[in-house]
Amino acid sequence: MKRAKKKELISLLAMVSPVSFWMALLIALPLIYILGISFCGTDEAHNIVLSPTLRNYARIFDPAIAGIYLNSLSVAGLATIFAILIGYPFAAIMANAKPFSKTLMYVALMLPFWTNCVIRLYAWRTILGSNGTLNFILLKLGLISKPLEIMFTRGAVVLGMVYTLLPFMVMPISTVLEKLDRGLLEASSDLGARPATTFLRVTLPLSAPGVFAGVIMVFIPALGFFFVSDLMGGGTSQLIGNLVERQFKESFNWPFGAALSVLLIAATLILVRLYTASGGQLDDLGAM
Repeated sequence: MKRAKKKELISLLAMVSPVSFWMALLIALPLIYILGISFCGTDEAHNIVLSPTLRNYARIFDPAIAGIYLNSLSVAGLATIFAILIGYPFAAIMANAKPFSKTLMYVALMLPFWTNCVIRLYAWRTILGSNGTLNFILLKLGLISKPLEIMFTRGAVVLGMVYTLLPFMVMPISTVLEKLDRGLLEASSDLGARPATTFLRVTLPLSAPGVFAGVIMVFIPALGFFFVSDLMGGGTSQLIGNLVERQFKESFNWPFGAALSVLLIAATLILVRLYTASGGQLDDLGAM
């Protein structure tokens, strides 16, 4: 009996060990490195100095960069709101569709991921530019007298964020709606509730874990997607991600960039903890 249990333990370790090794190598070690250098300083030549300090974390609260935090929160917040408004109806339709139609919707949702995101954003620049397709059509129809200035604005950045991150809102909501007990909806209808009342008092509360999961998967990346801000905002809308990028590529202040990265990781962990505390399942976060 003991020998059989020993063999089971050895086989289990044989299966888990490779996974643990690669997770430690590709995830744990980089995070430990980032956390470690966030407590270091730099010398005049921008080399990392192994002298423990909290200066980098104190600098996070510098009023000079408070505007970047506020802009990041507003852009990420707007992107998340619009992703919910667009993604929830799509997720509801997809969850209730027939198998063939549902498959087509999944393909339509995931098909853009077959092309690099930067290329897709450049396509949006072609469409929304002053001499782009949209302005050309509106001018030809006589709806406007001069080209609209859409690109290189906060609105363009929000549009880019929503376009890039929308599938991460749709998938968790769709997963939760597919698991919804249809008997509850039928009971609500039998008791005389109107469709709007059923949605507000039954469907929406029960789908809240999926919405919360989508919020996490859209809001946090929207804070750090600096390339969307650069391409769609032309550098006029600075996000936390842009600030982190500058520390590593221009200022060569890796410890401060690492501290900002730790801040984003901490924000993610807090949101995930709130999600699980509210009854959500981590599996929903992995629906993508």
